Amino acid sequence: MPGFEIFGDEERNSVLEVLETGVLFRYGFDQARKGRWKAKTFEAELAKRTGADYALLCSSGTAALSITLAACGIGAGDEVIVPPFTFIATVESVLNAGAVPVFSEIDETLCLDPDKLESVLTPRTKAVLPVHICGATARIDEIRDFCEKKGLMLIEDACQSLGASFKGKAVGTFGHAGCFSFDAVKTVTCGEGGGVITNDESIYLKADAYADHGHDHKGNDRGLEGHAILGANFRISELNAAVGCAQLKKLDFILEKQRKHKKAIREAMTQFSEITFRRLPDAEGDSATFLSFFLPDESKARAVSEALAKAGVDGCFYWYDNNWHYLRQWDHLRRFQAGAKLPVQLFDNCPDYSRTNLPKSDSIICRTISMQIKLSWTEQQLSQRIEKIEKVLRNFRHE
Repeated sequence: MPGFEIFGDEERNSVLEVLETGVLFRYGFDQARKGRWKAKTFEAELAKRTGADYALLCSSGTAALSITLAACGIGAGDEVIVPPFTFIATVESVLNAGAVPVFSEIDETLCLDPDKLESVLTPRTKAVLPVHICGATARIDEIRDFCEKKGLMLIEDACQSLGASFKGKAVGTFGHAGCFSFDAVKTVTCGEGGGVITNDESIYLKADAYADHGHDHKGNDRGLEGHAILGANFRISELNAAVGCAQLKKLDFILEKQRKHKKAIREAMTQFSEITFRRLPDAEGDSATFLSFFLPDESKARAVSEALAKAGVDGCFYWYDNNWHYLRQWDHLRRFQAGAKLPVQLFDNCPDYSRTNLPKSDSIICRTISMQIKLSWTEQQLSQRIEKIEKVLRNFRHE
């Protein structure tokens, strides 16, 4: 991770194929494009890769979430259960749908704790939106069972976890729909891009239309296409899709390299009894983009995080202070400020996010460090990195 580490002739040639036609738009211009349909090709390969019946490529992971919420009928006043540890886009997409994000606790998987969902359930709850964070799965089978029992929509945010699986089944295929990101720093990148997968034809057709101003994409004449619904512009360009087509073919190589590098670092760290590791519901299905581990308490986690940075061990994240990925630092949400009056703000019984209290999540995240696993490390660089990590942890042990 990320895919840009291994850009090569494959990506360049794929982009040139688009430029040679002059057709950058993903729809129409059938003759001019000379049979080159990069977005459609990516969609077919993504569906095949994940085992989903349908896939839709769009402009970003955030767009994928917004499209999916719309296609699943989530709207004004509906409550959607979300985790406090995620990229802020998960929450923004719910708010922009006019729905109400309701935060629930995470567990040592760093994902939603299925045992805590009941405690935040209300008559207005419409969906659960678990996030498969940092490359690995939530306890998705238990979350799915909860949603089926309660009659709730299950939408998977797998934006950070392409290639991950649970018992051989790809993330994104357990619920009504799943969402991916292919932005500049993801495992597979389009530069900017996202994707929706589903096995539900009705959800797919609504998503396909909603992402393109409501066009139903029937027939070959765009000017005569029907408009059963209103929508927005969440289209991806053929240039971005071209990069993604080449990248997606490299996913097996990427996963193999990440897993190898992560295994070497993790094995070296197991000698330190003070370190415990993130719970993985299915270790074999981990895409290995991050190695996440816990220190005994917050002060030790802060000290180790600072020491790793000083030692030159880059790519380590202490999420408790991170501005983008943990609720504690989302001051704009806690003050509930938005660029426009959102429909959710019209409801008198909206949550007061300044009072949100998630002690279990705080106790986990304040002890967590996540180390990014890179593709481009040479054997020498990996060995040197392990030596630095071991030195930091030995010093920590002797303090």
